Amino acid sequence: MERIADWWDGFELWVAGLPFIPQFLVVLVGMVPISFGIAYLIDRAVRLAARALGRDETDGAPETGSEVG
Repeated sequence: MERIADWWDGFELWVAGLPFIPQFLVVLVGMVPISFGIAYLIDRAVRLAARALGRDETDGAPETGSEVG
């Protein structure tokens, strides 16, 4: 774990030393896909947990807003 932390620290220092535009591009290309991936995994985990707890009330049809009454 120490090696991963050391690598990450070095990577952060490298990114922080870049000029703004390359720094922005590195973060955009790297962090946006990773963030979407993490959000997708969290969404899947919450859906599975809801289904396991019997809280999944949808029948597979998308909500249209007319269900609220």
